[in-house]
Amino acid sequence: MNADPRLTTPFDSSATAAEVIDGVDLTGRRAVVTGGASGIGTETVRALAAAGAEVTIATRRPASAEPLIRELSAVSGAGPVRAEALDLSDLASVDSFARAWGGPLDILVANAGIMALPKRTITTRGWEMQLATNFLGHFALATALRAPLRAAGSARIVVVSSGAHRKVPFDFDDPHFTQRPYEPWAAYGQSKSAEVLFTVAARRWVDDGITVNALNPGYILTNLQRHLDDDTMRAFGVMDDEGNLTPLPHYKTPAQGAATSVLLAASPLLKGVTGRYFEDNQEARVVHGDEEEPGGVAAHALDRRAADRLWEYAADAIR
Repeated sequence: MNADPRLTTPFDSSATAAEVIDGVDLTGRRAVVTGGASGIGTETVRALAAAGAEVTIATRRPASAEPLIRELSAVSGAGPVRAEALDLSDLASVDSFARAWGGPLDILVANAGIMALPKRTITTRGWEMQLATNFLGHFALATALRAPLRAAGSARIVVVSSGAHRKVPFDFDDPHFTQRPYEPWAAYGQSKSAEVLFTVAARRWVDDGITVNALNPGYILTNLQRHLDDDTMRAFGVMDDEGNLTPLPHYKTPAQGAATSVLLAASPLLKGVTGRYFEDNQEARVVHGDEEEPGGVAAHALDRRAADRLWEYAADAIR
């Protein structure tokens, strides 16, 4: 567990992605944003490209990124943006994407994700789909791109996790729900704990100049909620009786939700920082047990022994 003082920044929870990167010049830097064609991924792409970075949107449907690419091509000073196919649940697709990459890679934003699939769904490898997409696919992508990240000299990996990790440690005995009953939120929370543990175990890449940090973007209405039925959305208080989405006062806009991702990806304030978890543009406090106060990172997600065990599990799984 990190014993250093919590890192603070001048930005509060209402800051936008554009605000946290204001004044930062990313000309000549290259970035990959998974799931960059929608939601907070789109806002992450906008901010990085507007600062001059060359951005690749990695998405299952590259055509869906065309409107964003056209938009950014008209922005003065923006870096070039393109889209490439990537299905994180398919290791062949991950391998194809990584093999096609040429030259250094400065920023990898592991943003794509799926949430609360109502029924247990497995990949061709027998992996539970949320763990496959949210964690194992990103782990495979990061390890496959390690050489380009190392070649950049001071690369950053940003992992978009969730506060849902707090109550669900990683289950090493049954990660794919083959023995225990499948529960959508348990599967989602476990995948998000795995993402945070990955950042802790990635301290082994520090000598390569690669830093890895995780974040909770907060509550935002995006396509991530597409697997939730109307009754669930109403129970959460974000849908009215007519089916209209009604964000609660504490919800963020996508531009605000992307702020912490962009902060970790590009701000000089995060130079050399690794293995930490952020929310609302600040490093989060550590929480233990069943604390009800919102926010924070669970101690189980920062445990170094569990992180190293998970790294070995994932490395073996993707072979």
